[in-house]
Amino acid sequence: MKGLKIGNLTSRIPIIQGGMGVGISLSGLSSAVANEGGVGVISSAGLGLIYKDYATDFVTASIIGLKEEIRKAKKMTAGIIGVNVMVALSNFSDLVKTAIAEKADIIFAGAGLPLNLPKYLPENCSTKLVPIVSSARAARLICEKWKADFDYLPDLIVVEGPKAGGHLGFKINTIFDPAYSLEKIVPEVIKEVAGFEEKYNQKIPVVAAGGIYTGEDMYKIMLLGAQGVQIASRFVTTEECDANIHFKEAYLNAGEDDVEIILSPVGMPGRAIKNEFLTKVKQGQKMPKSCPYHCLKTCDYEKSPYCIMMALYNAYKGNMDKGYAFAGSNAYRNSKITTVKEVISNLISEYKQAQEEAKNSKED
Repeated sequence: MKGLKIGNLTSRIPIIQGGMGVGISLSGLSSAVANEGGVGVISSAGLGLIYKDYATDFVTASIIGLKEEIRKAKKMTAGIIGVNVMVALSNFSDLVKTAIAEKADIIFAGAGLPLNLPKYLPENCSTKLVPIVSSARAARLICEKWKADFDYLPDLIVVEGPKAGGHLGFKINTIFDPAYSLEKIVPEVIKEVAGFEEKYNQKIPVVAAGGIYTGEDMYKIMLLGAQGVQIASRFVTTEECDANIHFKEAYLNAGEDDVEIILSPVGMPGRAIKNEFLTKVKQGQKMPKSCPYHCLKTCDYEKSPYCIMMALYNAYKGNMDKGYAFAGSNAYRNSKITTVKEVISNLISEYKQAQEEAKNSKED
């Protein structure tokens, strides 16, 4: 298993830990993954709530929170630490600038097209820029725009398929359509990116995400050309995950039928674990009276059944009756509280076993 090259950075193993908000992947989880040779990722979403006692307004508290989490992570590891910043966040610019100022190794940007992300980079900046896309068309648009406007190409591209947790970049009717499967879109993105690599003589690694749970999953998607994987749900039930134990228990107690597609207040489909809160939402029992944070560009609180930021914050704190857990399609397979070291060790051994079985099969 080769490491993952991202510009002049190389992770020892080709595993990126997916950014999970609100508060699920902060300095604790990200530094633990980085210490095992992967890429640890801090989620910037909702930090203004987590650090609300540090400032009187959400935006300032978010900046303080991101600074704190990056600094804490860097104290705990010499490995690679990235920050996930959703394009849909109203304070996207502030968070990107903060991540760069704090010398985050990588910025991952999804939940929208980060068409202007390179404009934030000062000269001689070492922070790498990684868009998260769900189609070859999106990858092409970003590469064209970045090259034309900023003479910059992505340092890596994450392709997120429809089996991911959280908000999905797919329409409801395409989530279960094989034509939009990760196995279909990864080669399409790789083919699209190859043109830019050849034209500008620059490597743009492609990493696959969404529903990847085992080392065998890793092996199969990397056979299709992905140079690494992004994994999130499998890290939730680790001791180092920053979420409350009740959040982790939602994963441990879930069955396969409990992982469902929901319609988020921000107008996108998402994948989460069924619970009483979501049942009440379906019955029309939840309704916000005001919007205290204005945290998402696409959220109209007057039409929203609930405040998604508060719901996710409540879940992070363990108040599952007032929120819910986003989760990937395989989250129900988490069966115990483990450690990041054990998860990564298992992923590597599963990968090697799949590799060995494939080799033996060819010889037969």
